[in-house]
Amino acid sequence: MHLFRFLKSVGQEMHKVVWPTWKENRRDTSVVISLTIFFVLFFALVDWVIQAGLLAFVK
Repeated sequence: MHLFRFLKSVGQEMHKVVWPTWKENRRDTSVVISLTIFFVLFFALVDWVIQAGLLAFVK
């Protein structure tokens, strides 16, 4: 009995949700992809610098 009451309340709450528009969705997705690429490049550069520094220190 409690399960049906819970599912009914979930349905009621889902009708209150304001879903993002297609334009907002596309913008947010492009921000996530851009930041992901930026951080991949940034950490690759940091890794390369640390590796070069350690190799120079060992030799």
